[in-house]
Amino acid sequence: MESLPATGHNGGPPLDDDDPDPGATSWRHWCWRRAHKKAWKAPREIALRRLERAEELGMSYKEYTLEIMERGKYL
Repeated sequence: MESLPATGHNGGPPLDDDDPDPGATSWRHWCWRRAHKKAWKAPREIALRRLERAEELGMSYKEYTLEIMERGKYL
């Protein structure tokens, strides 16, 4: 019987390698890799605008984009 994840769990890949069902983990991991790649893919104009704003704030593009993704707010 499979136990359900705790409330608030996002269903992401496990952080340890001791998964009892490696087949399910590999599928879940593939889905997360794909979603991660899609989240970071932005049209050129948006990426350039984010880069410009990040430089104004003294941040890297990656740091600025993470703030947008985590908080849903533009700084």
